[in-house]
Order: sequence, then C-alpha cells, then structure tokens
Amino acid sequence: MRQLAHGFDSAIVSDIDKRLDDVIAREAVSIPWAIESGSRAWGFPSPDSDYDCRFVFVRKRADYLSLFPKRDVIETPLTEVFDVNGWDVAKAIRLLLKGNAVILEWLNSPDVYRGDAAFRDEFLALADAVADRGRIARHYLHLGVGQLERMRGEGVKLKKLFYVLRPAMALRWLRLRPGAAIPPMNFQALCDGAELQAGLRSELHALTALKSQTREMGEGGAPEALLAFVQNEFGASEAGFASPQDLSDAHIAQADAFFRGCLERYGQ
Repeated sequence: MRQLAHGFDSAIVSDIDKRLDDVIAREAVSIPWAIESGSRAWGFPSPDSDYDCRFVFVRKRADYLSLFPKRDVIETPLTEVFDVNGWDVAKAIRLLLKGNAVILEWLNSPDVYRGDAAFRDEFLALADAVADRGRIARHYLHLGVGQLERMRGEGVKLKKLFYVLRPAMALRWLRLRPGAAIPPMNFQALCDGAELQAGLRSELHALTALKSQTREMGEGGAPEALLAFVQNEFGASEAGFASPQDLSDAHIAQADAFFRGCLERYGQ
C-alpha cells in the first residue's frame, strides 16, 4: 500500500524509495512497513519541514539463529532534506512490550511510503492486546519532561513548543479515557479529544497556523497558557496512572506468535 498526503515532494519521495530499495538489496531484508514520522505525520508541519521516513524490517530466518546477530537498527546517511532509518521487527516488538510508544505511532502514521496492511493490522492487534497503559503514559511523561528541560531559559524556538505540547496532550487524552492505552498519533485528534477550554484551543490554533505558514517561527517565551497546561498535565500524570503491570505469559506468547508469523511471511 502507498498512502501519502497531498503536498509531499515527488522527487524527495522518489529518493526515499531508492533508499528503501537499497536497504532491501544491501541488507537482504524485507520491509513490510515504511512510513513518515515527525511533524508531517503528527499534523503540524512547517513549509521547510524535512522528511522522516521510518521503517520496520525483517531479516532472513537464519539471521535470527546466528550466534553473532546482526544489528537491530539500519541507518542511512542523514541529509538536510530527509532522514531514513528503521528497526528490526524483533526490536519493535520488545520496545512495545516495554511501553515505548514510538512503534505505535509508526503503525498509526497517516503517511505510508510502502506497506503491507496485514502486517500493520496484526501488529496493532498485538498492541491492543499487550500495550500497558501505565508504561505508555510513562513514555510520554519522560519524553515531555525531557523536552521541557531543554526549553528552559530565554530564546526558546517557538516551533519546539510542539515537541512538549504533543506528549502533554497525549497524557491528557489518556487521563480522560481510563480504559485506553494507545492515544492517536495526530496532534489535532489529540486536541479534539482533550476537552480543552476555548482560550487554550485558540492559542493552539494560532500557534499551529503560524507554524504551517512560516519557515522560521522565531524565538521567544512560551505562551503562559500553554506552558501552564503542559506543567499541569505533567504534574497530574506523575501519580495519575497505575503502576505498570508485569508481562503475563499470555502476552509473551502472543508476541512470540506474531514474531514467528513475521518470519514465516517475510523472512524467507
């Protein structure tokens, strides 16, 4: 499947396709899922946003039986325009079990360079079964607090605000849904489900509109209302989620079964 939003540069997409083809040939892997991550997929790109292609790969079955396993990350040279790298499916599964939400975002990306819909659907079904709400919340809290620390002081680049707002919004979305474990990837979807006050919605709308139209948003202090929202959400989330549950034997068996299925389908 291929599903890319209007506005993707066709020449850049062609270059990304060539990178993926080269990875497949050079590393002797299959790539059942390759998507756009970052601000484009999150829903707040700038006119000069680069392209962040992320992919999941599967090696040959024999490679997983070696005493000398190959790397579980494949990276390609970084350019000013695009960044293309990926994870071994085994790494992606392990990180999901640990509560790393990155693979969930990749599976839910609206922009797909190439992919097998069955792979995505089966991986998401595994995530629905094994994702732990407490671990996912801790992922976003750790991410958000780290970004906020990097923003301390004067001269903050305003576009960096989104990298604090997004995890804060994900945490709020989760807090409002006690039975949910997987928040939406799209920033607007998070905002729509966050039950925000009108003033805060207006601030977010203005900031998003500015980012979509301006290559450089400039520097300045964070709007007080947005900063207060972020700090309140991080504070509420410190104790607002139950402690992570230990992995059950059933969850481990489900993860193993999915992995073995990937090897059968893509690791020949």
